[in-house]
Amino acid sequence: MDFFMDFHAKFTQNFIDDNRWLLIVHGLRTTLTITFFALILGVCLGFLTALVRVTYDKTGKLRRLNTFARFYLTVVRGTPMLVQLMIIYYVIFSPWPFVSAIIIAVIAFGINSGAYVAEIFRSGIMSIDPGQMEAGRSLGLTYNQTMRRIITPQAIKNVLPALGNESISLLKETSVAGYIGIRELTRSGDIIRSRTYEAFLPLIAVAAIYLCLVLIMTAGVSRLERRLAVSDRR
Repeated sequence: MDFFMDFHAKFTQNFIDDNRWLLIVHGLRTTLTITFFALILGVCLGFLTALVRVTYDKTGKLRRLNTFARFYLTVVRGTPMLVQLMIIYYVIFSPWPFVSAIIIAVIAFGINSGAYVAEIFRSGIMSIDPGQMEAGRSLGLTYNQTMRRIITPQAIKNVLPALGNESISLLKETSVAGYIGIRELTRSGDIIRSRTYEAFLPLIAVAAIYLCLVLIMTAGVSRLERRLAVSDRR
């Protein structure tokens, strides 16, 4: 009985008093916002980077863009996400303090995600049978038309599950956004901890929310994989 009374008192202190549960709600909304827009930016940037690299590998064209793409991939994949976020916030955007920290976070996470998405798309394109390209060219299509109408649709279908997993990783990576003053989910839990001097409940609540989100996204990826497997057998 004493345990339940103590738990109720701590729960009230952490979430009910001063409407502290609103901090969690606001943090969750911020986390989902950053994840959503960063994923869109990452997919667009990654797709373009993959096209540049594949075009160079297959035709030898776009040499300078390919050099830049390789540099981008090397730097982004070789340095920690937190360091990239802080450099973009404190160094690159320091002359423009009016830019929202959330926008900066979207840019930083989008650039980071784009490097990994680029390799996902590149592997998906390279996995397509070279005969598909030859067949398209034999039908009179140009290289660009063959890539757009034949190769790319198949590659996108193949990499959708991997993109789903990347979105899950991106969601969890946004937990470091608090280092630039953003009240995302993890930071909101830490604010509650600093006000109540009680670490267990707010941090467990944050962990549980992340776990629920990841389970939902994992279920969605698994369902997508099953659908793609069924369509492949038809």
